[in-house]
Amino acid sequence: DVLGDIIESSTYSPNKPYYGALHNLAHIILGRQGDPHGKFNMPPGVMEHFETATRDPSFFRLHKYMDNIFKEHKDSLPHYTKEEVEFPGVAIDGVSVAGKLETFFEDFEFSLAMAVDDSEGVEDVPIAAVVSRLNHEPFDLEIDVTNNNGGEIFATVRVYLCPRHDANGILYSLNEGRWHCIEMDKFWRTLSSGANHIVRHSSDASTTTPDIPSYEVLHQKAQAAADSGEKLDLHEFSRGCGIPNRMLLPKGMTEGMDFALVVVLTDGSKDAAIEGLEKNEHGGTHAQCGIHGETYPDKRPLGYPLDREIPDERVLLNFPNLHKSTVIITHNDHH
Repeated sequence: DVLGDIIESSTYSPNKPYYGALHNLAHIILGRQGDPHGKFNMPPGVMEHFETATRDPSFFRLHKYMDNIFKEHKDSLPHYTKEEVEFPGVAIDGVSVAGKLETFFEDFEFSLAMAVDDSEGVEDVPIAAVVSRLNHEPFDLEIDVTNNNGGEIFATVRVYLCPRHDANGILYSLNEGRWHCIEMDKFWRTLSSGANHIVRHSSDASTTTPDIPSYEVLHQKAQAAADSGEKLDLHEFSRGCGIPNRMLLPKGMTEGMDFALVVVLTDGSKDAAIEGLEKNEHGGTHAQCGIHGETYPDKRPLGYPLDREIPDERVLLNFPNLHKSTVIITHNDHH
């Protein structure tokens, strides 16, 4: 937290005048390369706006630089102990995927009505543009768990997707590939005594957000609510922090690309920072940015237990509450 407060430089920074704002300042420096002193009164570059920053390739290199600062810190910490990883009496019996892990490109039409000038003397006409964007088929993650504790127990479920090979096709060890893993989902469940079957739909992932509705859709919803006298319900669009739910999976390859799927169950009574998380996920997109006005719901570090060095993956994989399997993601060129 201290390192994050220093680099991101919020009001929580221990000494803002001294540490400055490394991340934000780097965006500004890269965005003003064409006119660093403001001599030509040029507009801000794309790197200075959150909405456009990813158009500049330097965005990704900068964020890798920031990421490496945290990795250096994480690698200096001691390895997790048995007590920090285990979940006594709980074992994952199996993990499977219902549906295809298949991606495709789709043509998406979006309105440009709010992006062009309007004239009182000319009637509005629909103007739209079509872009090609990545999407994937819906799927369910199914987890079979045995609870041998003789009573109900609260569990945190963490799901990670990790590359199995580097750019040269060489097989990663779990320690080598762990920093390239993505957190696909994190949620909470109460496990009854004995066998449990958990089903989680891809659209429910706590790392994603739905598409923002267009102006026309918002207008239609508002008009329908006004006509019916009902309250306008836009709760599913209230959160803007997260990746689009159509991009939960990496693109993969037409011939198939294999990944490691890691599922970890830990003690929710020790992990959860907020009560009632199983019944109310507060909008669902809490994994990356937390919950508005609340403490971040998970007491564990981001990426736990893959965030620290793993001296021998056989030790980690020997825990019954951790399961690693291989899945294949294909890309359909002819969708």
